[in-house]
Amino acid sequence: MVQVTKKNKETTLSLLKRFSRKIKKSGNVLKFKKTRFKQRPESDLRKKRGALVRIKIAQKTKKLYKLGKITPYNTATTNTKG
Repeated sequence: MVQVTKKNKETTLSLLKRFSRKIKKSGNVLKFKKTRFKQRPESDLRKKRGALVRIKIAQKTKKLYKLGKITPYNTATTNTKG
């Protein structure tokens, strides 16, 4: 917790500036902002399904490349109706 006491003949504005500087240095604001929209970790099943999708896409791309329907430079676009 950050505490700031007013010094002799210190204006309120300078007190606020000093307070905000201490807050920034303490890192409390960053901690709060990081955890504000915290997402829960991805489940194991979802990770496995994602891996299977990536494997299927890789197999499909490899097959189309072997058939000559795509070149190594346009592997991102697998439109075969061309």
